[in-house]
Amino acid sequence: MATGRTQSTVERVRRTPLELAAIATAAVPGLAPTAAAYSPDDDADFDSALLLDAEGKRWRVRSPRHPEASTRLETEFMVLRAFAPAIRAELPFHVPTIAGTVRQGSLTTFVYAHLQGSTLSIEELSAGSSALAREVGTALAAIHDLPLPLVINADLPSYSANEFRQRKLNELDQAATTGKIPATLLRRWEHALEDVALWRFNPSVVHGDLHEDNLMVQDDTVTALTGWTDLRIGDPADDFAWLVASNEASFVESVLSHYTHTRRDVPDAHLLRRAALLAEFALAQYLVKAMAAGHQSMTAEAEAMLQTLADDIDEQVRRDEEATRTAEQEAALLTVSASPAGIPAVSVAAIPTEDESEKSEEADADDTSTAAISVVSVTPLRPAERS
Repeated sequence: MATGRTQSTVERVRRTPLELAAIATAAVPGLAPTAAAYSPDDDADFDSALLLDAEGKRWRVRSPRHPEASTRLETEFMVLRAFAPAIRAELPFHVPTIAGTVRQGSLTTFVYAHLQGSTLSIEELSAGSSALAREVGTALAAIHDLPLPLVINADLPSYSANEFRQRKLNELDQAATTGKIPATLLRRWEHALEDVALWRFNPSVVHGDLHEDNLMVQDDTVTALTGWTDLRIGDPADDFAWLVASNEASFVESVLSHYTHTRRDVPDAHLLRRAALLAEFALAQYLVKAMAAGHQSMTAEAEAMLQTLADDIDEQVRRDEEATRTAEQEAALLTVSASPAGIPAVSVAAIPTEDESEKSEEADADDTSTAAISVVSVTPLRPAERS
Protein backbone atom coordinates (compact mmCIF):
# COMPACT_ATOMS: atom_id res chain seq x y z
CA MET A 1 0.00 0.00 0.00
CA ALA A 2 2.57 2.52 1.03
CA THR A 3 4.79 1.89 -1.99
CA GLY A 4 2.03 2.72 -4.46
CA ARG A 5 1.10 5.89 -2.66
CA THR A 6 4.60 7.34 -2.72
CA GLN A 7 3.92 8.38 -6.28
CA SER A 8 1.42 10.93 -4.98
CA THR A 9 4.31 12.90 -3.51
CA VAL A 10 5.32 13.96 -7.01
CA GLU A 11 2.91 16.87 -6.91
CA ARG A 12 1.54 18.25 -10.11
CA VAL A 13 -0.59 21.35 -10.38
CA ARG A 14 -4.16 20.62 -9.37
CA ARG A 15 -6.58 20.86 -12.27
CA THR A 16 -9.38 23.40 -11.91
CA PRO A 17 -13.02 22.54 -12.66
CA LEU A 18 -12.77 24.49 -15.92
CA GLU A 19 -9.72 22.47 -16.99
CA LEU A 20 -11.53 19.25 -16.12
CA ALA A 21 -14.51 20.43 -18.18
CA ALA A 22 -12.22 20.82 -21.19
CA ILE A 23 -10.83 17.31 -20.67
CA ALA A 24 -14.39 15.93 -20.40
CA THR A 25 -15.28 17.23 -23.86
CA ALA A 26 -12.51 15.04 -25.28
CA ALA A 27 -13.82 12.01 -23.33
CA VAL A 28 -17.48 12.46 -24.32
CA PRO A 29 -17.97 13.64 -27.91
CA GLY A 30 -20.70 16.26 -28.15
CA LEU A 31 -20.53 17.23 -24.47
CA ALA A 32 -20.70 21.01 -24.14
CA PRO A 33 -20.43 22.04 -20.46
CA THR A 34 -21.97 25.38 -19.50
CA ALA A 35 -20.91 25.35 -15.84
CA ALA A 36 -18.36 23.56 -13.64
CA ALA A 37 -17.81 23.25 -9.91
CA TYR A 38 -15.53 21.37 -7.49
CA SER A 39 -16.68 17.87 -6.47
CA PRO A 40 -15.66 16.30 -3.11
CA ASP A 41 -13.28 13.37 -3.61
CA ASP A 42 -10.12 11.70 -2.32
CA ASP A 43 -8.14 14.87 -2.92
CA ALA A 44 -4.72 13.25 -2.55
CA ASP A 45 -5.53 10.95 -5.45
CA PHE A 46 -8.04 12.71 -7.71
CA ASP A 47 -9.08 16.05 -9.18
CA SER A 48 -12.86 16.04 -9.53
CA ALA A 49 -15.56 18.33 -10.83
CA LEU A 50 -19.30 18.45 -11.48
CA LEU A 51 -20.39 19.71 -14.89
CA LEU A 52 -23.68 21.05 -16.21
CA ASP A 53 -24.49 21.01 -19.92
CA ALA A 54 -26.91 23.11 -21.98
CA GLU A 55 -29.70 20.53 -21.55
CA GLY A 56 -29.44 20.64 -17.79
CA LYS A 57 -27.76 17.24 -17.54
CA ARG A 58 -25.08 16.76 -14.88
CA TRP A 59 -21.75 14.98 -15.30
CA ARG A 60 -18.87 14.08 -12.96
CA VAL A 61 -15.20 14.10 -13.94
CA ARG A 62 -12.49 12.23 -12.00
CA SER A 63 -8.90 12.79 -13.06
CA PRO A 64 -6.16 10.76 -11.30
CA ARG A 65 -3.20 12.63 -9.83
CA HIS A 66 -0.74 9.71 -10.13
CA PRO A 67 -0.54 6.29 -11.86
CA GLU A 68 -1.74 4.27 -8.87
CA ALA A 69 -4.90 6.37 -8.69
CA SER A 70 -5.39 5.84 -12.41
CA THR A 71 -5.18 2.09 -11.85
CA ARG A 72 -7.89 2.38 -9.20
CA LEU A 73 -10.20 4.09 -11.69
CA GLU A 74 -9.52 1.41 -14.29
CA THR A 75 -10.39 -1.20 -11.66
CA GLU A 76 -13.63 0.63 -10.95
CA PHE A 77 -14.37 0.63 -14.68
CA MET A 78 -14.07 -3.17 -14.64
CA VAL A 79 -16.23 -3.37 -11.50
CA LEU A 80 -19.01 -1.22 -12.94
CA ARG A 81 -19.10 -3.34 -16.08
CA ALA A 82 -19.66 -6.37 -13.82
CA PHE A 83 -22.84 -4.75 -12.48
CA ALA A 84 -25.15 -6.31 -15.05
CA PRO A 85 -28.64 -4.78 -15.50
CA ALA A 86 -30.18 -7.56 -13.42
CA ILE A 87 -27.84 -6.82 -10.49
CA ARG A 88 -28.38 -3.04 -10.76
CA ALA A 89 -32.14 -3.58 -10.70
CA GLU A 90 -31.92 -5.44 -7.38
CA LEU A 91 -29.95 -2.71 -5.59
CA PRO A 92 -31.83 -0.07 -3.54
CA PHE A 93 -29.49 2.61 -4.89
CA HIS A 94 -27.91 3.56 -8.22
CA VAL A 95 -24.31 2.89 -9.20
CA PRO A 96 -22.34 5.10 -11.62
CA THR A 97 -22.34 4.77 -15.38
CA ILE A 98 -19.15 5.70 -17.21
CA ALA A 99 -19.89 7.96 -20.18
CA GLY A 100 -16.35 8.21 -21.55
CA THR A 101 -12.62 8.17 -20.87
CA VAL A 102 -9.56 9.97 -22.18
CA ARG A 103 -5.95 8.95 -21.68
CA GLN A 104 -3.22 11.53 -21.07
CA GLY A 105 0.17 9.90 -20.81
CA SER A 106 0.00 7.23 -18.12
CA LEU A 107 -3.20 8.63 -16.59
CA THR A 108 -6.81 8.06 -17.64
CA THR A 109 -9.58 10.55 -16.81
CA PHE A 110 -13.12 9.20 -16.45
CA VAL A 111 -16.41 11.00 -17.03
CA TYR A 112 -19.58 9.68 -15.37
CA ALA A 113 -23.22 10.38 -15.98
CA HIS A 114 -24.03 12.29 -12.80
CA LEU A 115 -26.16 10.65 -10.13
CA GLN A 116 -29.03 12.26 -8.31
CA GLY A 117 -28.46 13.53 -4.78
CA SER A 118 -25.62 15.20 -2.92
CA THR A 119 -23.04 14.30 -0.29
CA LEU A 120 -23.43 15.11 3.41
CA SER A 121 -20.74 15.48 6.05
CA ILE A 122 -20.42 12.73 8.63
CA GLU A 123 -21.86 15.15 11.20
CA GLU A 124 -24.91 15.80 9.01
CA LEU A 125 -25.42 12.09 8.42
CA SER A 126 -25.10 11.24 12.12
CA ALA A 127 -27.61 13.94 13.02
CA GLY A 128 -30.03 12.67 10.39
CA SER A 129 -33.43 11.09 10.86
CA SER A 130 -34.21 7.47 11.69
CA ALA A 131 -35.33 7.12 8.06
CA LEU A 132 -31.83 8.05 6.89
CA ALA A 133 -30.26 5.55 9.30
CA ARG A 134 -32.58 2.90 7.88
CA GLU A 135 -31.50 3.83 4.35
CA VAL A 136 -27.80 3.58 5.20
CA GLY A 137 -28.29 0.21 6.91
CA THR A 138 -30.29 -1.11 3.97
CA ALA A 139 -27.64 0.09 1.49
CA LEU A 140 -24.86 -1.63 3.46
CA ALA A 141 -26.85 -4.87 3.62
CA ALA A 142 -27.42 -4.74 -0.14
CA ILE A 143 -23.67 -4.42 -0.78
CA HIS A 144 -22.80 -7.30 1.52
CA ASP A 145 -25.51 -9.52 0.00
CA LEU A 146 -24.14 -9.09 -3.53
CA PRO A 147 -23.24 -12.45 -5.12
CA LEU A 148 -19.62 -13.50 -4.51
CA PRO A 149 -19.07 -14.41 -8.20
CA LEU A 150 -19.40 -10.70 -8.99
CA VAL A 151 -15.96 -10.25 -7.40
CA ILE A 152 -14.49 -13.66 -8.21
CA ASN A 153 -15.29 -13.47 -11.94
CA ALA A 154 -13.74 -9.99 -12.11
CA ASP A 155 -10.51 -11.38 -10.60
CA LEU A 156 -10.67 -8.91 -7.71
CA PRO A 157 -9.15 -9.56 -4.25
CA SER A 158 -10.80 -12.18 -2.06
CA TYR A 159 -9.91 -12.96 1.57
CA SER A 160 -11.15 -15.58 3.97
CA ALA A 161 -11.69 -14.51 7.59
CA ASN A 162 -8.31 -15.86 8.63
CA GLU A 163 -6.53 -14.41 5.59
CA PHE A 164 -8.01 -11.01 6.37
CA ARG A 165 -6.89 -11.24 10.02
CA GLN A 166 -3.38 -12.30 8.98
CA ARG A 167 -3.23 -9.42 6.51
CA LYS A 168 -3.98 -6.99 9.33
CA LEU A 169 -1.35 -8.61 11.55
CA ASN A 170 1.21 -8.07 8.78
CA GLU A 171 0.14 -4.43 8.47
CA LEU A 172 0.47 -4.06 12.25
CA ASP A 173 4.03 -5.39 12.08
CA GLN A 174 4.78 -2.86 9.34
CA ALA A 175 3.30 -0.03 11.38
CA ALA A 176 5.27 -1.09 14.48
CA THR A 177 8.56 -0.75 12.59
CA THR A 178 7.97 3.02 12.34
CA GLY A 179 8.62 3.29 16.08
CA LYS A 180 5.91 5.93 16.28
CA ILE A 181 2.90 3.86 17.44
CA PRO A 182 2.18 4.26 21.20
CA ALA A 183 2.76 1.03 23.14
CA THR A 184 -0.84 1.14 24.43
CA LEU A 185 -2.17 0.86 20.89
CA LEU A 186 0.27 -1.83 19.79
CA ARG A 187 -0.73 -4.04 22.74
CA ARG A 188 -4.43 -3.34 22.21
CA TRP A 189 -4.39 -4.10 18.48
CA GLU A 190 -2.18 -7.17 18.82
CA HIS A 191 -4.46 -8.59 21.51
CA ALA A 192 -7.52 -8.02 19.34
CA LEU A 193 -5.93 -9.44 16.19
CA GLU A 194 -4.78 -12.57 18.02
CA ASP A 195 -8.31 -13.19 19.28
CA VAL A 196 -9.60 -15.79 16.84
CA ALA A 197 -13.17 -15.55 18.21
CA LEU A 198 -13.37 -11.89 17.23
CA TRP A 199 -12.57 -12.76 13.60
CA ARG A 200 -15.14 -15.46 13.01
CA PHE A 201 -17.22 -13.90 10.27
CA ASN A 202 -18.65 -14.92 6.93
CA PRO A 203 -16.71 -13.12 4.18
CA SER A 204 -18.92 -11.06 1.91
CA VAL A 205 -18.66 -8.56 -0.91
CA VAL A 206 -17.51 -5.24 0.58
CA HIS A 207 -17.31 -1.80 -0.98
CA GLY A 208 -13.87 -1.27 0.57
CA ASP A 209 -13.76 2.53 0.33
CA LEU A 210 -17.06 3.54 1.88
CA HIS A 211 -17.29 6.97 3.49
CA GLU A 212 -19.52 10.03 3.40
CA ASP A 213 -18.16 11.38 0.10
CA ASN A 214 -19.22 8.18 -1.67
CA LEU A 215 -22.79 8.32 -0.37
CA MET A 216 -25.34 10.31 -2.38
CA VAL A 217 -28.40 11.40 -0.39
CA GLN A 218 -31.62 13.18 -1.24
CA ASP A 219 -34.57 13.73 1.12
CA ASP A 220 -33.43 11.08 3.64
CA THR A 221 -32.95 8.58 0.83
CA VAL A 222 -29.65 7.02 -0.23
CA THR A 223 -29.87 7.56 -3.97
CA ALA A 224 -26.47 6.26 -5.08
CA LEU A 225 -23.10 4.87 -4.00
CA THR A 226 -19.92 5.86 -5.81
CA GLY A 227 -16.17 5.15 -5.51
CA TRP A 228 -16.15 1.45 -6.42
CA THR A 229 -12.35 1.26 -6.73
CA ASP A 230 -11.71 -1.22 -3.89
CA LEU A 231 -14.47 -3.83 -4.27
CA ARG A 232 -13.42 -7.18 -2.80
CA ILE A 233 -14.52 -10.16 -0.73
CA GLY A 234 -13.57 -9.67 2.90
CA ASP A 235 -14.76 -8.39 6.26
CA PRO A 236 -18.14 -6.57 6.31
CA ALA A 237 -16.80 -4.54 9.24
CA ASP A 238 -14.60 -2.69 6.74
CA ASP A 239 -17.66 -0.80 5.52
CA PHE A 240 -18.68 0.16 9.08
CA ALA A 241 -15.35 1.63 10.21
CA TRP A 242 -16.14 5.13 8.93
CA LEU A 243 -19.46 5.09 10.80
CA VAL A 244 -17.88 3.96 14.08
CA ALA A 245 -15.33 6.75 13.73
CA SER A 246 -18.20 9.25 13.66
CA ASN A 247 -18.50 8.65 17.44
CA GLU A 248 -22.32 8.95 17.22
CA ALA A 249 -23.30 5.73 18.98
CA SER A 250 -27.08 6.10 18.59
CA PHE A 251 -26.83 6.60 14.82
CA VAL A 252 -24.41 3.68 14.44
CA GLU A 253 -26.67 1.40 16.49
CA SER A 254 -29.69 2.41 14.42
CA VAL A 255 -27.84 1.71 11.17
CA LEU A 256 -26.66 -1.65 12.52
CA SER A 257 -30.17 -2.59 13.62
CA HIS A 258 -31.63 -1.99 10.15
CA TYR A 259 -28.62 -3.64 8.53
CA THR A 260 -28.99 -6.80 10.63
CA HIS A 261 -32.73 -6.95 9.96
CA THR A 262 -32.23 -6.60 6.20
CA ARG A 263 -29.23 -8.89 5.60
CA ARG A 264 -29.78 -12.44 4.43
CA ASP A 265 -26.77 -13.67 6.44
CA VAL A 266 -26.79 -14.51 10.15
CA PRO A 267 -26.08 -11.61 12.56
CA ASP A 268 -22.41 -10.92 13.26
CA ALA A 269 -22.01 -10.44 17.02
CA HIS A 270 -18.55 -8.88 16.77
CA LEU A 271 -19.02 -6.65 13.72
CA LEU A 272 -18.87 -3.33 15.58
CA ARG A 273 -15.86 -4.42 17.65
CA ARG A 274 -13.93 -5.21 14.49
CA ALA A 275 -15.14 -1.97 12.91
CA ALA A 276 -13.83 -0.09 15.96
CA LEU A 277 -10.45 -1.78 15.58
CA LEU A 278 -10.35 -0.95 11.86
CA ALA A 279 -11.29 2.68 12.56
CA GLU A 280 -8.45 2.95 15.06
CA PHE A 281 -5.99 1.09 12.87
CA ALA A 282 -6.73 3.45 9.97
CA LEU A 283 -4.72 6.05 11.89
CA ALA A 284 -1.67 3.75 11.83
CA GLN A 285 -2.16 3.15 8.11
CA TYR A 286 -2.32 6.91 7.60
CA LEU A 287 0.98 7.26 9.47
CA VAL A 288 2.66 4.59 7.32
CA LYS A 289 1.36 6.27 4.17
CA ALA A 290 2.59 9.70 5.31
CA MET A 291 6.06 8.42 6.21
CA ALA A 292 6.40 6.49 2.96
CA ALA A 293 5.49 9.67 1.10
CA GLY A 294 8.01 11.71 3.11
CA HIS A 295 5.23 14.11 4.04
CA GLN A 296 6.27 15.69 7.35
CA SER A 297 3.06 17.56 8.17
CA MET A 298 0.94 14.45 7.49
CA THR A 299 3.30 12.39 9.65
CA ALA A 300 3.04 14.87 12.52
CA GLU A 301 -0.75 14.93 12.22
CA ALA A 302 -0.91 11.13 12.27
CA GLU A 303 1.35 10.95 15.33
CA ALA A 304 -0.83 13.47 17.16
CA MET A 305 -4.03 11.56 16.38
CA LEU A 306 -2.48 8.28 17.51
CA GLN A 307 -1.27 9.81 20.79
CA THR A 308 -4.72 11.30 21.44
CA LEU A 309 -6.30 7.89 20.88
CA ALA A 310 -3.78 6.22 23.21
CA ASP A 311 -4.43 8.84 25.92
CA ASP A 312 -8.19 8.34 25.60
CA ILE A 313 -7.84 4.57 25.93
CA ASP A 314 -5.57 4.90 28.99
CA GLU A 315 -8.10 7.26 30.56
CA GLN A 316 -10.95 4.84 29.82
CA VAL A 317 -9.01 1.99 31.44
CA ARG A 318 -8.36 4.15 34.51
CA ARG A 319 -12.05 5.04 34.84
CA ASP A 320 -13.09 1.40 34.43
CA GLU A 321 -10.66 0.29 37.13
CA GLU A 322 -11.91 3.00 39.50
CA ALA A 323 -15.52 1.99 38.86
CA THR A 324 -14.66 -1.66 39.57
CA ARG A 325 -12.90 -0.79 42.85
CA THR A 326 -15.80 1.40 43.94
CA ALA A 327 -18.32 -1.34 43.19
CA GLU A 328 -16.26 -3.92 45.10
CA GLN A 329 -15.95 -1.61 48.12
CA GLU A 330 -19.68 -0.90 48.15
CA ALA A 331 -20.46 -4.62 47.87
CA ALA A 332 -18.11 -5.38 50.78
CA LEU A 333 -19.76 -2.73 52.97
CA LEU A 334 -23.22 -4.07 52.19
CA THR A 335 -22.12 -7.63 53.03
CA VAL A 336 -20.66 -6.58 56.39
CA SER A 337 -23.68 -4.49 57.35
CA ALA A 338 -26.05 -7.36 56.48
CA SER A 339 -24.20 -9.90 58.72
CA PRO A 340 -25.26 -10.61 62.35
CA ALA A 341 -22.90 -9.07 64.89
CA GLY A 342 -19.75 -11.09 65.44
CA ILE A 343 -20.44 -13.51 62.56
CA PRO A 344 -18.32 -13.07 59.44
CA ALA A 345 -20.20 -12.97 56.14
CA VAL A 346 -19.61 -15.89 53.83
CA SER A 347 -20.69 -16.01 50.20
CA VAL A 348 -21.51 -19.48 48.91
CA ALA A 349 -22.05 -20.32 45.25
CA ALA A 350 -23.37 -23.55 43.77
CA ILE A 351 -20.67 -25.87 42.51
CA PRO A 352 -20.98 -26.06 38.74
CA THR A 353 -21.16 -29.35 36.93
CA GLU A 354 -18.20 -30.45 34.82
CA ASP A 355 -19.96 -29.35 31.61
CA GLU A 356 -20.81 -25.99 33.14
CA SER A 357 -17.18 -25.51 34.22
CA GLU A 358 -15.93 -26.16 30.69
CA LYS A 359 -18.48 -23.73 29.23
CA SER A 360 -17.52 -21.13 31.82
CA GLU A 361 -13.83 -21.45 30.96
CA GLU A 362 -14.61 -21.07 27.25
CA ALA A 363 -16.75 -18.02 27.94
CA ASP A 364 -14.02 -16.45 30.08
CA ALA A 365 -11.49 -17.00 27.33
CA ASP A 366 -13.80 -15.35 24.79
CA ASP A 367 -14.59 -12.47 27.15
CA THR A 368 -10.91 -11.75 27.68
CA SER A 369 -10.16 -11.72 23.99
CA THR A 370 -13.24 -10.03 22.53
CA ALA A 371 -13.10 -7.34 25.19
CA ALA A 372 -9.68 -6.41 23.87
CA ILE A 373 -11.32 -3.89 21.58
CA SER A 374 -14.25 -1.65 22.37
CA VAL A 375 -15.78 1.39 20.78
CA VAL A 376 -14.00 4.53 21.95
CA SER A 377 -13.78 7.99 20.48
CA VAL A 378 -11.63 7.95 17.35
CA THR A 379 -10.41 11.00 15.48
CA PRO A 380 -12.20 10.50 12.15
CA LEU A 381 -10.01 10.60 9.08
CA ARG A 382 -10.96 12.80 6.18
CA PRO A 383 -11.83 10.78 3.06
CA ALA A 384 -8.52 11.73 1.43
CA GLU A 385 -6.62 10.33 4.43
CA ARG A 386 -8.40 6.98 4.31
CA SER A 387 -7.18 6.12 0.83
